[in-house]
Order: sequence, then structure tokens, then C-alpha cells
Amino acid sequence: MSVPAHLVSPGPAAPKQSAVRHRVLALTVALYAITYMDRVCMSAAAPAIKKEYGLDNFTLGLVFSLFGWGYGLFQVPAGWLVDRMGPRRMLAGIVLWWSAFTALTAAAWNGVSMMAIRFLFGVGEAGAFPSATRAFSRWLPSSERGFAQGITHSGSRLAGSLTPVATAALIGLWGWRSVFLLFGSVGLVWAVIWFWWYRDRPEDHPGVSPAELEYIAAGKPAARAQAGSLSWGALLRSSNIWYFCAMYFCYGYVLWLFLYWLPSYFTEVRKFSLMRAGIFAGIPMLAGTVTNTLGGWWSDRLYRQTHDLRRSRRLVSMIGFGVAFAFVALGVLAKSPVVAIVLMAVAVAGLELTTGVSWAVPLDIGHDHAGQVSGLMNMFGNVGGAISPIVFAVLVDMTGSWTPPFILGSALCLIAGLLWLKIDPTRPVETIGGA
Repeated sequence: MSVPAHLVSPGPAAPKQSAVRHRVLALTVALYAITYMDRVCMSAAAPAIKKEYGLDNFTLGLVFSLFGWGYGLFQVPAGWLVDRMGPRRMLAGIVLWWSAFTALTAAAWNGVSMMAIRFLFGVGEAGAFPSATRAFSRWLPSSERGFAQGITHSGSRLAGSLTPVATAALIGLWGWRSVFLLFGSVGLVWAVIWFWWYRDRPEDHPGVSPAELEYIAAGKPAARAQAGSLSWGALLRSSNIWYFCAMYFCYGYVLWLFLYWLPSYFTEVRKFSLMRAGIFAGIPMLAGTVTNTLGGWWSDRLYRQTHDLRRSRRLVSMIGFGVAFAFVALGVLAKSPVVAIVLMAVAVAGLELTTGVSWAVPLDIGHDHAGQVSGLMNMFGNVGGAISPIVFAVLVDMTGSWTPPFILGSALCLIAGLLWLKIDPTRPVETIGGA
């Protein structure tokens, strides 16, 4: 005899899952936006600074490059430090550091002082992405990492696309020094909020429900448990790591080409005003904002569908670099300024399709050592970025044309795409003394 449905006890309600990890992600998106706001404002203000101090292209390239050397060389130490200190203290400290040097940029009195300040600014920013990646290693399951890395980098590119316009407007109102004072204050506010609210482990956060803890734990593969320290000898002997770092070197070189020289390219070659150059320089970064999230989401979806991590990471990245390879060259060779802007936007969109995937790989292979692995990767990327402004300036001065540096960037996109044929995100790093 069946029991009427209305008399059947519904049983205990399923435990409600909190969404604290999404708030962690939102704060990290804001962090990434601040990093790019503070670095891109320099390139957007460069024409005004160059005019006031009478700097030539090579000296301006050195100003850009010194940030890159500080940023690139301190990636690995920062990754090592965050794996020991934890992201809560690490991020609060370094954001305070670089925000102070952002504001101090306004106090520079010549090219040399500008170089020193921007180098120390870069030292502070070096820990941002490795520390955030380390935070994700505890807070996010594998199926959400690509999207998370994509949307955080979208935040940075959105800031990168809007900063040139905001910088040009602020310069018109109060001069270029006001930009650095205002932007530096934003980071100070973020650091206070992060230290007050964030916790290094989900189980230590009062807002996390048991259901969310269970969901996070269920999404972590068994290979995640790494009790030992990172084996640097094995890491540096790994061809997988070297291919991965070489790929990111190429990526960093090309990204910085767009970040640092596009406003000057539009003013000097395409003959736009400072305001129009700021607007048009932001369009490619705006395109990259969309594809950053798209690339990470697409890779995660392929992984859920195929359970093939290697294929899901590789396919998206190779498509992105292929698009960038074709459209960087087409953009600089275009006769029409409008067509050039559109083609360069497509090029940056392709380049940025790869970013979320690249930053998911340190989580895939590094696990609890993701800070050190991502720091090593980002060091190579930013050594490429630090070299890029100098090579760009030298090629322009040697050839009298702005075309060769972009053609070189196109070739590096092709090389990066081919390197993905050798990268395996399923091969975890080795540890010493692990279980």
C-alpha cells in the first residue's frame, strides 16, 4: 500500500552552500585591476612625462624596462615567500609597498629618479599574481581554476583598457602627477580590506559553510596533497617547466609591446591627440578583457567534457596564439588607422585567450607550491616584458620605422603557440620529503 505523497516526510533539508570563495575571487579581480591600473598609467602618461623631462625613446624605454626587471626578478622570491607566509599577510604587505611607490612616482624629478622609483614599484608588484594563485590553490576546486584565472586577468585588462582614458582626463585637469597620487591611494584601501576579511584556509573563515568546504575538498584531486618542499633541482631539470616558461617569455614580450608602446605609437605614427590615443590604446585591452575570461571558461568546459586536461589547456592556447600571430602583423601593416585599431584589438584578443589557461597550469602542476611555480613562470614572462621596451626602442631608432618591433612580436606569438605542443599540465612538480 503506497503512502500519500503529502504524508511523506521530506527529510532534513540539504545544507546550504555558502559562496565565500566567490567573494575571494571578486577581491582578487579588484587586486588584478589595481596592478594594471598602477602600471598602465605610466605608459599613458609617458607622452606628457617625455615632453616635460625631454626624454628620448631609449630613456623612456629604460623607465618602462626597470619596472619589468624589478617585477620579473622578484617573482621567484615572492612565490617562495607566499608559500611560507600565506596570501593574507603577503598580499596586504606588498600592496601597501607598491601603492606607496605608485604615489612616489609623482615626486620624480628626472629620468633617473623615475627609473629607481619604478624599479622599486616593480619589486612590490612581483608578488601579486603568485600570491593570488597561491590563494586559489586552497579556495578553488580544479573545475573552477581556469575560469577564475581568466576572470581575474580580465579585471586587469579591463583596468588596462580604461586607465589610458582616465589618465588622459586627469592629466588635462590636474597634470600627470595627480594620476599617481590618486591611483596609489586605491591600493591602500584594498590592502586594509583584504587583511581584515580574508583567511588563508577556507576552514578558518567564519562565513564558509560545511557544504562549501565539502565542495571545495571534493574538487581537489588526490595528487594535490604535497607535504614536502618543492624540489628545485627536479623543477629546473624538467623540460616541461622550461617549455612552459619559454612560452610565457614570448607572451610577456608581446603583451608589454601593447601595454607600453601603443599610446606612443598612436600619437607618433598614427598622429592622434593624447586623448584619442588613450581611447584607442584602450580598445585592444578591452578586447582582451573578454577573451581572458572566455579562454579560462572554455578550457574548463573542455576539461569537464573530455576529462583530458592536456587537450583542454593546449587547444585553447594554440588557437589564441595563432590568432595573435596573424593579426599583430596585419594591424601594423594596415594603411587605415581605424583598420589598424580593429586588427590590433583582434590580436590582443587572441593573445589574452591564452592567459587564464597559462595561469591555471601552475595550479595543475604545482598544487600547494603554486606560488613558486607561478612565480617562476611569471619571472620568465616579465623578463621578456622587461626586454621588450628596450628592443622596441632600439629597433625604432635603428630602422626609423615602428613596423619591425611589431613583426618580431608576431613571430614570437607563433613560437609560443608551437611550444604548447610540448607542455604537459598533467605532470606535477616533484617534492622533497612528501608523503
